[in-house]
Amino acid sequence: MNIRYKSLTIRDATAADSVQLAAWWNSGRIMAHAGFPNGLKTTAEKIASDISNSTGCHRLILEQYGKPIGEASYRTVPAEADESEQQPGSSAAAAEIGIKICDFTKQEQGLGKIFLTMLISELFRLGYAKIVLDTNLRNKRAQHVYERLGFRRLRVNVNSWVNQLGDLQSSVDYELNRNELNCFY
Repeated sequence: MNIRYKSLTIRDATAADSVQLAAWWNSGRIMAHAGFPNGLKTTAEKIASDISNSTGCHRLILEQYGKPIGEASYRTVPAEADESEQQPGSSAAAAEIGIKICDFTKQEQGLGKIFLTMLISELFRLGYAKIVLDTNLRNKRAQHVYERLGFRRLRVNVNSWVNQLGDLQSSVDYELNRNELNCFY
C-alpha cells in the first residue's frame, strides 16, 4: 500500500522500519492506551521478522513530509462473527484497523482523521464491505474522531480485559459501512 495526500503518506512497513516501531512500541507513554503502560518490551529484530513473515496483518507507516510519525495496521476479518474467513472483495469481508499518531507533537492537529480517511477510502476501494475497530473506553479523543468519520458505536465491553498492570479495562466496538464515511480531505 502506498497512499499519498498532500504532505501525508501511508505506506507498507518494511524491516527497515523495525527500529522506529520498536522505539514506539516499547514506550509506555505511547502504548498505555492499548493496555501496555510499560511498553511491549519487544526488539527490532522480532518486529523485522514479523513484518517479513506476516501473512494476515498488514503493518503500515504514517509519514508527514517523508518522516515517520505513526503507524497503522489492518487485517481481514469476517463481517459476521459466525462466518469463516473472508477475502477482500467478498460482500461479507471486513477490515479491522488500528492507528496511532506516535509523535506527540503531531497529535491534536487533525492528522488522525485525514490518515483514517486515506486508509479507509483505500480499504473500501480494495473491496472491503465494512471497517471495524475498537478503542479503550477512556480514549475519548479517539472516540470523537471515529464518530466524526461516521463510525457507529456497536457496544461497550465493560471490564472486558486487563491491562499490563492488572487493571480492568473497558472497550468500545465501532463499525463503518462504505456509504457512512465522512471524508476529511
